Amino acid sequence: MKVLHSWLQEYIGDTIASPKDLEALLTFHSFEIDGIEEVAGEFVLDVDVLPNRSSDCLCHRGIAREIASITGVPLVHDPLTNVEELPTTDAIKISIADESACPRFSASLITGVTIAESPQWLQTRLLALGQRPINNIVDATNYVMYAIGQPLHAYDADLFPRVDGQWQFEVRFARAGEQVSLIPEGGKNEDRIVTCVGTELLIVDASSDMPIGLAGVKGGRYAGVHAGTKNIIVEAAHFHPTITRRTARRLGIVIDASKRFENEPSRILPPIAQREIIALITDIAGGACEGVLDVYLEQRLSPTVQVTLHKTNALLGLQLTTEQVGAILARIGATYQLASDQVFMVTGPAERTDLLLEEDFIEEIGRLYGLSNITSVPPAPLPVTSINVRQFYTELLREHLVTQGFSEIISSSFRAKDTIQLQNALASDKSYVRSSLLHNVKEALDQNYAHLDILGLRHVSLFEIGTVFLKTETSITEQTMIALGVRTKGDGYSAKDDMPLKLACDAVDRVLGKSLAWSVHDGVAEANLSAVLSVLPVPLGYAPVTSRPPVSYVPMSPHPTLARDIALWVPTGTNATDVEVQLHALAGAQCVRVSLFDEFTKGERTSYAFRLVFQAPNRTLTGSEIDAVMVSIYTTLATIGWEVR
Repeated sequence: MKVLHSWLQEYIGDTIASPKDLEALLTFHSFEIDGIEEVAGEFVLDVDVLPNRSSDCLCHRGIAREIASITGVPLVHDPLTNVEELPTTDAIKISIADESACPRFSASLITGVTIAESPQWLQTRLLALGQRPINNIVDATNYVMYAIGQPLHAYDADLFPRVDGQWQFEVRFARAGEQVSLIPEGGKNEDRIVTCVGTELLIVDASSDMPIGLAGVKGGRYAGVHAGTKNIIVEAAHFHPTITRRTARRLGIVIDASKRFENEPSRILPPIAQREIIALITDIAGGACEGVLDVYLEQRLSPTVQVTLHKTNALLGLQLTTEQVGAILARIGATYQLASDQVFMVTGPAERTDLLLEEDFIEEIGRLYGLSNITSVPPAPLPVTSINVRQFYTELLREHLVTQGFSEIISSSFRAKDTIQLQNALASDKSYVRSSLLHNVKEALDQNYAHLDILGLRHVSLFEIGTVFLKTETSITEQTMIALGVRTKGDGYSAKDDMPLKLACDAVDRVLGKSLAWSVHDGVAEANLSAVLSVLPVPLGYAPVTSRPPVSYVPMSPHPTLARDIALWVPTGTNATDVEVQLHALAGAQCVRVSLFDEFTKGERTSYAFRLVFQAPNRTLTGSEIDAVMVSIYTTLATIGWEVR
């Protein structure tokens, strides 16, 4: 989310840190800063707000409050602490069909406004945030949303029919097939008409049952503010986050307002937003507020949570005192009572809907104290008291297979199709759990064959040891399986795969001292380890851990490789390594690997065959330029008496 430094200053005061210092402050305590830029004369911070804080920090006040919590300096201006009462009105009537779908709905009536361009300061701020100014009424609703996180929508009151002198609103679920005409999206002239399926929440004109907006997603064209508008009704409500999210995602209308609703901002915000919007509109558009109607059907109070000093210090690895914990809780705006010297009864601030568990408050204490202040303490070594049979034998197999040139893969347990379907899938292509390792290993073989040249290998050899899920008539069981795969050609399974695969399976059987029931399919073999673990000898202890040489990671180029083979005669006694070094030097920096793949001696000469692999870090090489390199190599080799075959 983008926030303006000058806007934050209105809440924090002149003690606010510089944009650069705020970047460090927020990064080390709260949120990562994706960038700082100057737009329209404003310093703009791009704050990566975490999902658990999107309910209160997708606004300037929320970020300012977070900075105040970190620094311990209170806000000089906080709109959420203003408890000024608003005038009420009976000129508006609100009916809500489902209080859980819409627990709060408020509407204010402002008369005598003049539609015009927004003042320059307001336009500048919206432009700096990447928003297009429209008019002073619409801009004001957007401004308040970016200020405190509560979306609003304005209607032309004179375009609504009144019944018995009242404007009548209703919030209800849509009927299947019902249509809503939405206001045009930015820069477009045509309305968008959407057809409902019955799961959407609508705001309707109750006098005519006409839908006037998709609740929480987007306002309707009906009764939209226009150049001649004089009297307006401003809506500020709280809509169910899941209903909002599903509707927005299904229709592809993910805008700033829907993002905030789907993260469930606090239910205290609608009347606060009404107070802010009334003050702003009457200031920049004139008019007067005739009153506000606030229907609050389902209140949700912040829970009181027990937080113990012992658990706080145990989880964080600190030695905080009661006074230190109390001071940090006060900084986040929480209130607390001491049940004892070690126990706090804590209630979070009303806008923090994420503080529900003791661990939530402990996380707050840790990050505000400073996670960098926590000293790492290595655990004391303990003697091994039991041996895990499954872990022992699977590690034994891993070590052996790696020494035989196999690489281990760890693939997903989820599949697009299989036998056992999940009730709540993570994604449409992850709706089932796997019943076999065969498919994943085959896919890995196909995907990795193209990398043989860069790795200097003759064929792909992979294995996986993992859990599969099998369904019987009465239950679902988990089994530990092992799968081996070999690919010797790039176009899929070849009969040449069978021999190295059989040798690998036999080697596994020898390591275990027992033959597994291997199932072989197109270059991949699978066996059930769980079926034999119970009959294998019980291990008496783990083998000593042997240290391995350090490994340095070098990022691979994303661009494709080109390979060329070269065979040459050299005098007998010439070392293959010397030839390899010479070829590498002649091929240049773009030659990333030289591999010997054939060697024989005839008379007084030895033949070496090498594969040269070329790759550039920043572009795709062409065959013609590599051919030119090879011609240069042939020419140079001839001058030193080596004959290219």
